[in-house]
Amino acid sequence: MPSKGKVIINLNQTIGTINPAVYGHFIEHLGRCIYPGIWVGENSETPNDKGLRRDVVEALGRISLPVMRWPGGCFADHYHWGDGVGPRGHRPVRVNITWGGEEPNAFGTDEFLYFCSRVGAEPYICLNVGSGSVSEASSWVEYCNYAGSSSYAQLRAEHGVKKPHHVRYWGVGNENWGCGGDFDPVYYAWEYRRYACFLKRVDPSIQLIACGHTTRDWNLRFMECLKDHIHLVDHLSIHHYFGGHGGDIDFTDEQYYSLLGSVQDLEYQLQQAIAVVDFFAEGRKDIGIIVDEWGTWYPQATVEKGLFQQNTVRDAILAASVLNLFNNYSRKVAMANLAQTVNVLQSLILTEGSQTVLTPTYHVFDMYKAHMGNTALAVDVDSPTIMELRPPTQRRARAQRVKKPMQALDISASLRRGENQLVLTLVNQHLTEEVETDIVLEGNLTVEKGEVTVLTAENVRAHNDFNAFNRVKPKHEGIEVSGKTFTYTAPAHSVNTLVIRLK
Repeated sequence: MPSKGKVIINLNQTIGTINPAVYGHFIEHLGRCIYPGIWVGENSETPNDKGLRRDVVEALGRISLPVMRWPGGCFADHYHWGDGVGPRGHRPVRVNITWGGEEPNAFGTDEFLYFCSRVGAEPYICLNVGSGSVSEASSWVEYCNYAGSSSYAQLRAEHGVKKPHHVRYWGVGNENWGCGGDFDPVYYAWEYRRYACFLKRVDPSIQLIACGHTTRDWNLRFMECLKDHIHLVDHLSIHHYFGGHGGDIDFTDEQYYSLLGSVQDLEYQLQQAIAVVDFFAEGRKDIGIIVDEWGTWYPQATVEKGLFQQNTVRDAILAASVLNLFNNYSRKVAMANLAQTVNVLQSLILTEGSQTVLTPTYHVFDMYKAHMGNTALAVDVDSPTIMELRPPTQRRARAQRVKKPMQALDISASLRRGENQLVLTLVNQHLTEEVETDIVLEGNLTVEKGEVTVLTAENVRAHNDFNAFNRVKPKHEGIEVSGKTFTYTAPAHSVNTLVIRLK
């Protein structure tokens, strides 16, 4: 007999609008992400679009990729944008002091912005604060966005782009508490204020992302220093990587559950960041939280291996649970960026020669795109309990709280009102048991018809590779639904997207 669960969805109790940008991504000059994951050059035998891998561009376009962050990551705070513009044959080769090797600068600003235009993503550029200058950052904004006849606007035109790119999102440094300069929060606040003052003068329409941290102390001290300059802060970013739960393919059942349970750590960090920005900005400005690096990071992903790791059904389930979390915090989460898009960490795509593999995580983003722009709804979940989670160790206690018991069902729901379309993403985290779930709608609308997409495999360690491209792939089917209550049985260790037409 399957386990039993119940979900009550109130069609009139809303959380907020799900910003499509929470389904964003991130690329960095690291390992095989840019070269050859995205850029192969115009003379490559791999089919390409002005040097961009055509298969990667087409795959990313299919998931309605909303925003792409670049050039880092730690790479950003030693990247000088002037090295990556103009004729590629004249661009300098630099040492990649963070990740090793040499950076040819073949993929620079104009290549990145062309890439974004081809995949349909809005660009998010991270500025160099660690080793750069206000002047360099301001000139980059001018090069990208200024419509007049300044020297940088003319330089852009000389490089083949007459109209401005209108890049909206600009990050003021990356992890400046660590690889971005080892700043303390007070010093970074002074630097942020200086950068933001001039950047906003170059283009008042841009949105600036301040570098936050998962420690409450950093965010508190940073915001305290800027309490009289809140107008300069549009968003605060945090990063969260999921590690310490076994390897990419070799992990125990206990490690499977502990990884999924650690999503509660991210939720706690979100709550802390939200509390800080709301305290300082309440009544004056709505500052969004951006999780512009997140994903799994296993021991296999070493610098020597270009941070490559394999991607299993477990990663797909983790990604789905995190996206559910972002949906349920849509009031404040303005953007999120999975690390990283191709060949690095929890990637969507793997490449080898002229071949590509779509990972289980790729399929999750394809399944979840139906939420984009919808109104997130409150959901009451009665789920079977899987297990109690271990309390945090003393070393990790400051970043964690006592965890709630592990539940089988993890859910978010949203409504596209103009089309009366309900989207329900339901994750069954139980390794071995399916869950028969009664779904109850509260409100004036009733169910007319529905369909479901399911992603699972017999083994949660299953993955796609160049010997088996489609070992893990979604299955689409219609479901019998009507009225205000229906039942859906979610397979063990599965991600399920139900799209319900209402009337």
